Amino acid sequence: MNSHGAQLRTVFGVLVFAAALCVCASPCRAADAAVAHAGRSAADLKRDALDHPAELLRLTGIKPGMHVADVLAGDGYYSELLSDLVGPKGQVLMLNNAAFDGFAGDDRKTRLAGNRLPNVEYRIVDLDHMDLGAATLDAIVLCKVYHDLYWVDSTGEFGWPKIDVPTVLDQLARALKPGGVLLLIDHSAKSGHGSADASALHRIDEAYARGDFEKRGLQVVATSDVLRRPDDARDQISYKGPMLGKTDKFVLVFRKTQPGK
Repeated sequence: MNSHGAQLRTVFGVLVFAAALCVCASPCRAADAAVAHAGRSAADLKRDALDHPAELLRLTGIKPGMHVADVLAGDGYYSELLSDLVGPKGQVLMLNNAAFDGFAGDDRKTRLAGNRLPNVEYRIVDLDHMDLGAATLDAIVLCKVYHDLYWVDSTGEFGWPKIDVPTVLDQLARALKPGGVLLLIDHSAKSGHGSADASALHRIDEAYARGDFEKRGLQVVATSDVLRRPDDARDQISYKGPMLGKTDKFVLVFRKTQPGK
């Protein structure tokens, strides 16, 4: 009897483990399939080697049928991957402000031409007034743009508007459904610098970022070191010159565990 009970417990344990593997494998396979999807541009495929999107999207658990926002999406590199992930029953909101729309230029137009991504809705928005409904999103992606919320374009060279950061972050927290996730990727500033390097270096402090979202009811549930670069001194501008493509980047996945503001 004891031997029989032990066998049953062993079988039950194997079944539970197998079920867990199936649950985990589904988003993993979906993320890999999105990256391997036919028709992606040569520029996107080249970027994959630096950005490791499959590894990062696996952490989010984004799956078919979800509604996702790609905030300050630029030319839509992540929007296209998310489009494949959520499938025809899902939706991707691809959001830029007017300045980012200008930065994206023809690349964004080419990506969306001819209704190529039919489940992607492109909007040019004022970030202070995005008009996102409460609890309407299953996931949000902020890829190397969170620091731009703190960017002050003092010369006016880039036409970047002053942004009310608390208002933007409150909107994002409120738009996430309970249990929804937010993927945050950004260029690392030196520890303790907070948002001080956002304008000059286009970097931000990881601990500062955690605090910004944790105070809005989001909790870190996953991290990744796949974009880490220990050789980055974090004292040079992130998007040009010798550090282009070589910055240390932090990756945080938050889950909404409390109501947003």
